[in-house]
Amino acid sequence: MSRRTPALIAAAVLLPLALTACSSSSSSSDGATTATGDKAAAKSDGFPYTVKNCGVTTTFEAPPKRVVTMNQHVTEIMLELGLKKSLVGTAYLDDQVLPEYAEDYASVPVIAKEYPSYEQVLATDPDFVYGGYGSAFTAGDGRSREALRKSGIESRLNTESCTKGDQPMDTLYEEIREVGRTFGVTDRAEAWIKQAKADNAATAKKLADLKPVPVFVYDSGDKTAFTAGGEGIGNELIERAGGTNVFADLDKPFGDASWENVVARKPEVIVIYDYGATTVEQKKKRLLTDPALADVPAIKNKRFAVMPLSDAVLGVRVPAAVDKLAAQLHPGATTP
Repeated sequence: MSRRTPALIAAAVLLPLALTACSSSSSSSDGATTATGDKAAAKSDGFPYTVKNCGVTTTFEAPPKRVVTMNQHVTEIMLELGLKKSLVGTAYLDDQVLPEYAEDYASVPVIAKEYPSYEQVLATDPDFVYGGYGSAFTAGDGRSREALRKSGIESRLNTESCTKGDQPMDTLYEEIREVGRTFGVTDRAEAWIKQAKADNAATAKKLADLKPVPVFVYDSGDKTAFTAGGEGIGNELIERAGGTNVFADLDKPFGDASWENVVARKPEVIVIYDYGATTVEQKKKRLLTDPALADVPAIKNKRFAVMPLSDAVLGVRVPAAVDKLAAQLHPGATTP
């Protein structure tokens, strides 16, 4: 998949970056970094704030002021929290941003179609970079979190990329909460979490008496099927929508499965992730015309559900995506 396998770019030469007048960073004795700014204004908003994110500990004396986002779902988190004025650059869409974010998104410079080079990031003069997938901080491309920190730039990685063995919906709530705290918009973050919990509860109520449907996710792949495993928000989304992921035993958010196993596990619905150059109709055709899949119940009955990729990762779309998928897995049964 292109979003997790970015095109090769020359490793950037690490360049010293003059810090902006409104922020700077200094190392503390425990190896954490303290990001400083307008301390007097920040104190009343809950600063200093220390957070550990995917193994990196940072103390913020004030909210970051110049932010680059890489990957769509983290960009949408920032826009949902009303932080467009903090964004000095963005990169890497999988599909269209939600209509309610379109105007705000249009005001943010797109610095690269996919992942930017290290020099492109530095050119925006950021004090913070927020990445959605681990590939956003690929060391071989010069964008590691360590390299950024050496240039005085703090960072955050969406925690779906580094959290295992928990409840992904709770991870989503914590992601929103920590981003809200980092940017001094705790009230906005907590309001979103409260509404998300209410929306999830409403969907669960509609599905309470329904039998789960066996589901296979088809993301991409020909020789093997790239699918949703049991560790990510994609798996919990299926479960909350009234399905059972036939590859829930795959110990990662995404992974490859053999077509023989797809046949053996007899999914009754195939969920197609919609993104990129390959259309939904092309994916359906590939599945429907494969003789090896002819006996799969979902193929026999032509039962497909469709989800934009951005609905199925750890971002603000998830609660609405649960309800939309439930309506596809249980048509007619989820109407209020």
